[in-house]
Amino acid sequence: MLTQLKYIISRTNLPESSVKNTIKLLNEDFTVPFISRYRKEATGNLDEVKIGDIIKYKEQFEALEKRKISILKALEEQGVLTQILKEKIEACIDITTLEDLYLPFKKKRKTKAETARKNGLEPLAKIIMSQNSNDIQSIAYKYVKGEITTVEEALEGSRHIIAEWINERLDIRNNLRNQLERHAQISTKVVKTKVEDEKAQKFRDYFDWSESLQRIPSHRLLAILRAENEGFIRVKIEIDDIKALENIVRRIIKAQNTCADQIELAISDAYKRLLFPSLSNEALSNAKEKADEAAITVFAKNLKQLLLGSPLGEKRVLAIDPGFRTGCKVVCLNAQGALLHNETIYPHPPKSDSIGAIKKLSSLTEAYKIEAIAIGNGTASRETEALVKKVHFKNDIQVFVVSEAGASIYSASKIARDEFPNYDVTVRGSVSIGRRLQDPLAELVKIDAKSIGVGQYQHDVDQNKLQKELDIVVENCVNNVGVNINTASVPLLSSVSGIGPKLAENIFNYRNKNGTFKSRNDIKKVPRLGEKAFEQGAAFLRIKDGKNPLDDSSVHPESYKTVEKMAKDASVSVKELIGNESILGNINLKNYCTETIGLLTLEDIVKELKKPGLDIRETTKVFSFSQNIKSITDLHSGQLLPGIVNNITAFGCFVDIGIKESGLIHVSNLGDSFVKDVNEHVHLHQQIIVKVLEVDVARKRIQLKLHK
Repeated sequence: MLTQLKYIISRTNLPESSVKNTIKLLNEDFTVPFISRYRKEATGNLDEVKIGDIIKYKEQFEALEKRKISILKALEEQGVLTQILKEKIEACIDITTLEDLYLPFKKKRKTKAETARKNGLEPLAKIIMSQNSNDIQSIAYKYVKGEITTVEEALEGSRHIIAEWINERLDIRNNLRNQLERHAQISTKVVKTKVEDEKAQKFRDYFDWSESLQRIPSHRLLAILRAENEGFIRVKIEIDDIKALENIVRRIIKAQNTCADQIELAISDAYKRLLFPSLSNEALSNAKEKADEAAITVFAKNLKQLLLGSPLGEKRVLAIDPGFRTGCKVVCLNAQGALLHNETIYPHPPKSDSIGAIKKLSSLTEAYKIEAIAIGNGTASRETEALVKKVHFKNDIQVFVVSEAGASIYSASKIARDEFPNYDVTVRGSVSIGRRLQDPLAELVKIDAKSIGVGQYQHDVDQNKLQKELDIVVENCVNNVGVNINTASVPLLSSVSGIGPKLAENIFNYRNKNGTFKSRNDIKKVPRLGEKAFEQGAAFLRIKDGKNPLDDSSVHPESYKTVEKMAKDASVSVKELIGNESILGNINLKNYCTETIGLLTLEDIVKELKKPGLDIRETTKVFSFSQNIKSITDLHSGQLLPGIVNNITAFGCFVDIGIKESGLIHVSNLGDSFVKDVNEHVHLHQQIIVKVLEVDVARKRIQLKLHK
């Protein structure tokens, strides 16, 4: 009998002990970040991805077993569960085969075959399938009674029963599945009444399209299905019907007589009415599922890169949300992101008070000792950046253009209202822009990931799977970076291993009432934060300038005694040991191995002690767009321009070159050889140089090439 362990190992090819121990930890409700970081000896050093695979197949197995129990119960209640059928069901290793086994016994709505059975035609169907009679007409005449008034009605009814039998045969279904998998074409036809619709024009490439379903790229399939959902095209799945029918005939017809003629008619009916509609839908559904997975993977990679974007760090920031008619909303933030001041300036038309705006920016930067300026990249961004660069600041102030994606979502959210109950959405949006420069991760966790704008057809994919994957990405990013417990918001704390929303609120409230945490042990004083939550979360929560220097590191409290022993053996204090590479490099780690702490954990400890609290993220860099490009009409082929990658898809990446429209570097223009993965060539928010290849002003499309 198939066990969960064997099922997972067969799909992951991971060592049995690693899978077994990981399942045990997962069943004890330990989180992936905690397991991958602090239980390496148990898992055999599995990373988040491999542990994620174990979770995926664990859930698959559990769903399969749950369905088996449900089916077995239904079959038992019907009184049709034989020992052979039970064994087949219990041996099933995939949901498709399981459902095929159940298909003949599944309660159906009223069917043609069911009607024929009620009319007593099943014996005739069996006679036909035996293929022994040369005069089936005469035999059929005996079944002309009741609702059946002619021989043809009797034969037709029996064919409906035979068609159902054919539809339920596993070998026939699997053979047709195989043909669909290898040879199916997806084709489209435009809905003639919608051909001139303005909204349909973005899909016009797919108005009359045909392509292999197996080879169609995920983004194209999702685009086609969106066009169908919006009523612009009709989609069909096609294979060679003649060849498919011949395959079924060869499997069923064994004689050449009048029975064979009836069976051939039944085969045609089964294929057109039952088999092909069902299995072609299944093939399209499977292709959609694969496309969803590809799109979700793209989104997850983008989100990870965005969340791990370069932080400016704890510096005082002046943030500007640019605008024309409504002015530019300006806020001043302290180094921890607290709002100190807000007001509006009107440097652009219609008011055009650029002199007053420059004076105001100059006085604010001096009054609040501003170290950097963040400008949102939306409307009037370029004009505002040009204005800021005219200001003669007394100190050296760096100017950054920051993505606004999702800022409006945050500013209208409950989180923002709770943070700033006395300010309107415009002030909240400006604060979000400034904080995003200081620490992208801490700010972006407050926004629904689907609203950040770095996906590919994210609204067309399975939303539950998407949300689950994005939650995992957020959790892994937050825990890989670590969180300052004394400044973190509730949303940021919620993503810490073992904490969650309720405990995050308790931590936040405790901090507000009792002041900052002085040590990790103080965390235990938070209401309802028990030993399990502390065990999982403590090492990801950092205490800056606390009593114990290890509290500002990723060393887990359970390993503090080990570090203290290392320091004692080296005749130094823990504080003196931290950062002392000469001592740390000469420690014989085998001397500190115990039943619970092995070499893998000790190596991690020493690595952390060498550079405690090191941020895994790159430092942020100042960037400037070409000052000669103001709109798409300023572009021409051959230009070399600076740009920032602002979205990555399976077919290429989009680049912000400082105008309203982003340009596309198609996957074929990322390198001189075949590009398998866009992420191997560029990453989100990367500063690059691009060459303009083609400009379509009418369709607002810009084709670019990566310049190296």
